[in-house]
Amino acid sequence: MELSGAHCAIAIFDLDNTLIGGDSDHTWGQFLVTEGVVDRNWYEHQNDRFYRDYKQGTLDIDAFLDFALQPLSEHSYDDLVTLRDRFMARCIEPMILPKALALVEQHRDSGHQLLIITATNRFVTELIAKRYGITELLATEPEMQDGRFTGRVAGVPCFQAGKIRRFHDWLSARNINAAETWFYSDSHNDLPLLNEVDNPVAVDPDQTLSDIAKQRNWPQISLR
Repeated sequence: MELSGAHCAIAIFDLDNTLIGGDSDHTWGQFLVTEGVVDRNWYEHQNDRFYRDYKQGTLDIDAFLDFALQPLSEHSYDDLVTLRDRFMARCIEPMILPKALALVEQHRDSGHQLLIITATNRFVTELIAKRYGITELLATEPEMQDGRFTGRVAGVPCFQAGKIRRFHDWLSARNINAAETWFYSDSHNDLPLLNEVDNPVAVDPDQTLSDIAKQRNWPQISLR
C-alpha cells in the first residue's frame, strides 16, 4: 500500500502478549542471562523486577530503558545480530501464534494498513514484525552512533501515552488520514491508545484491562 497521502483504515497491534505468546523484552533479558552475556544473579533479578512493575502499571520507563539498552552498547552490532538470530529461533518462534497470523491476514485481506506499536526496542522487535509480514513498526528506538548502540534512547519511548504521540507523528509524517482504526492489546498500559482508536480490542487481557473492557463493552478475544 502506498502510504503517503493515503486515506485508509489502520489495524494497530501491540506485540508482546498480543501477537506473540510472551514478552519479547523480558525474554530477551532472560536470553542474555542464559547466553552468559550479562551477570546472571543481578541482571535476572532486575529483569524480573522491571517486568513485575510493568504488569502492575508502575514501570519507570526511563530506569528500565537505562537497564535494558545497556547490554546493546557493550557489544558490536554484528555480534548482537548473531545473538538475535539465535534468540529468534530459540525463543520467539515458539511464541508465534497461528491465530495472530490469521488475524493479521484478515486485516491485510481487507486492505487495511498494518502497524505494530510496541514499547520494546526496535532491535529486538524488527525481525518479529517481519515474521508477521508487517513492515510498519513503531518501537522504542535505541540510539546509535558510529555503528554502535549508545545505551540511550532516541526520541520518545513508545510506552503508554508515548504510543499516542508516536502514532500521531507517524500519521503526520506520511500525511495519512485514518478512516478507521483498530488497536489490539493485552495490557492496561495501553489504555491511552485503546481510548484513542475507533475499535479497541482486548486480547488475552490482564485483569485490569479485562475489567475495563467489560465496563466499556469492548470486545475481548483470545489468540492463544
